[in-house]
Amino acid sequence: MTPPLSMEKLLQQKRLGDMMLDAFETYSDHCALVDENESVTYAELKQRIQRLICFLEKQNIHQGDVIAQLAGNSIGMFCVMAAAYIMGARSVTLHPMAGLDDHASLIKMCQPACIVTESHYAERAMQLKKMLDLPSRWFSHDEKMSFPCLHTLSQSIQPPNRLEAKGDAETIIRLAFTGGTSGQSKGVMLSNRSMLTNTKLWLQGLEWPVGVRTLCMAPISHGAGSFIYPTLFRGGTVYLHRKFSTETWFNVVATEKIQHTFVVPTMLYALLNDKQIKTADLSSLRALVYGAAPMMPERIREAMSYFGNSLVQTYGQTEAPNTILILNNSAHFSDTPNILQSAGRPFPNLNVALLNESGKEVEPGQVGEICVRGELIMSGYLDNQELTDSTIIDGWLHSGDMARQDSQGNFFIVDRKKDMIITGGFNVYPREIEDVLTSHPAVEQAAVIGIPDDKWGEAVKAIIVTKDSKEYNQKELIDFVKEKKGSICSPKSIQFVSTLPLTSLGKIDKKSLRASYSTI
Repeated sequence: MTPPLSMEKLLQQKRLGDMMLDAFETYSDHCALVDENESVTYAELKQRIQRLICFLEKQNIHQGDVIAQLAGNSIGMFCVMAAAYIMGARSVTLHPMAGLDDHASLIKMCQPACIVTESHYAERAMQLKKMLDLPSRWFSHDEKMSFPCLHTLSQSIQPPNRLEAKGDAETIIRLAFTGGTSGQSKGVMLSNRSMLTNTKLWLQGLEWPVGVRTLCMAPISHGAGSFIYPTLFRGGTVYLHRKFSTETWFNVVATEKIQHTFVVPTMLYALLNDKQIKTADLSSLRALVYGAAPMMPERIREAMSYFGNSLVQTYGQTEAPNTILILNNSAHFSDTPNILQSAGRPFPNLNVALLNESGKEVEPGQVGEICVRGELIMSGYLDNQELTDSTIIDGWLHSGDMARQDSQGNFFIVDRKKDMIITGGFNVYPREIEDVLTSHPAVEQAAVIGIPDDKWGEAVKAIIVTKDSKEYNQKELIDFVKEKKGSICSPKSIQFVSTLPLTSLGKIDKKSLRASYSTI
């Protein structure tokens, strides 16, 4: 059996590309990636990426240029991402579910040298090409479009024998976009340093057995993509699926003996609601990681009854990707009060603190802003030094999330700083009210927002989805919150709805809710 790569060597490396190249050499005959159409070994993956880099360089695309993609999970998509990282270019992966205007805006912001898409998104790609007057070259991952097929063009090239990563630790290799509260997307610049640190933290925070089998059914354009690199480091196999369905998920987990996977809460809810969960073979799972949005403690307990000690919760953000706090599998079963409402503790060797408005650490039990310092954090926002300077202060990345910490070091997120409601001069955190509402037996989901009010400045409004889709007595639910949180936190009005709007990342879209409910 091939000796695995050592953590000691990884800790010395400065570029994500070097880690990948080491994995390609070390595990050459192992299966690296499997998608719905093909599979490749580590040696075949290296060759494809090497030829791809040669082709891109012949197109005069080099270090520092932007390579954008509008595609679903596939080996071809990952090859383009990996090629960009190794050659020191900037990878941009557009979320497939975003709207036309969002796609157009992000492409304008990043000014790509080339855009790679696929036939699944042919209509959107043609709309964008028509809308945008850019010199970008367009390619396709398959031969079903009018754009040249990138794989066909690159595979005819004979690459040099040696492949080396370019750039240094601070070279920007990824531009990730995150929505602001104003609605304007922000381009987050992630360097080799940040991306490699993210991989190191995953490896230190979770146990990754040699040959680990990892399922990516959430888009690798976002958080799920970070699971690929620790898997490669351990000589494992990544199974890529472009679309989530409960039937496929259960089947792949059982058939391929999946050990690690990442889901967002909406995916986990769907799995819990599917009757297959009662008979599914889940015995291979070692880490079912969930995150990206809050999840109700009651549903977490339900998940624990099926998935056992494989559940792991993580908290992060685009600016400090994925790996700030972790509630590991054993912590889920601890006797710490309200532990399932916690986001856990900092990942190993990561510097996290709760700071007040003056930049000082708050006293234990008090609310402060989650701030992160060190190798993980972004280099800054694309073309926005003012925002960068207001977000990274004295080396601390200010997350915008408010939390308190218990005596055991567990962080309890209170809310987004900008979502905080100021009513009658008091600070009210919607997340705390939502947790109370969803503990009511009639409530399935809840979103709490602040709306303008002549008397209070802002008034607390709750938008609720009930479990049986019926409307309940508003006073009953208002009194339920008042009993647990006091009159200041109790909603002044409640709206019953059949569904809550979600962003493309599966989070409750509070911007949309505020626009819809501007009055009580």
